[in-house]
Amino acid sequence: MNKRNIVPEPPIAPKGADVQVPEQPLALVGAEFVIGAAGRAQLPPPGPPEIAFAGRSNAGKSSAINALATRTRLAFTSRTPGRTQQINLFQLRSGGLAADLPGYGYAAVARDVKREWQDFLWEYLTTRDTLVGLVLVADARHGLKPLDFTVLDVFVPSARPVLVLATKSDKLNQSEQRRAVAGIRDQLAARYPAQAHAIAVVGFSATRRIGVMAADRVLCDWLGITARA
Repeated sequence: MNKRNIVPEPPIAPKGADVQVPEQPLALVGAEFVIGAAGRAQLPPPGPPEIAFAGRSNAGKSSAINALATRTRLAFTSRTPGRTQQINLFQLRSGGLAADLPGYGYAAVARDVKREWQDFLWEYLTTRDTLVGLVLVADARHGLKPLDFTVLDVFVPSARPVLVLATKSDKLNQSEQRRAVAGIRDQLAARYPAQAHAIAVVGFSATRRIGVMAADRVLCDWLGITARA
């Protein structure tokens, strides 16, 4: 037998010893697609708590949702950014809902069409009573842009919490990651000094799973999930 092909057996823990089980996310695991709503009339009646995911096209929003759900194709990424013109809602095991909002900031959509569905996005963010928190996805390499602040400006005054995921952090080294997160925190503190305590920033990478558990803990808190598997 070729010894190079032998995979060593994992060590056996002594009887009665604690076995360390890797922590796994909870908030979005087991999520199932419910409906794609292109207008207010198609939204489910207000009921369980909802969390919304927003971000510029190509910021990595779909990948972030998939990473938190430990799925590969729960949220779909269009080959043409900006083509998704509806709010996709997912039922969570906790009873709550997750809303994947249309990406914004991409110019390859007719202006009147883009205005129509982005107006729907603003309406959802400002009038949906069951929306308990907003996850805003932004590329860590570029920080927050004017359109990101346009979204935050309509949501932050409601005093509901915000989680900013600084995505694609794997493209940066560790010191660059720290500077990127600190830079986004500085941007937020300068714009929303009175609400800074309600806004969290997490460095995130879907491919390397950086920040997945930190983000999940925030979402579990919003949804009232306390027990961990």
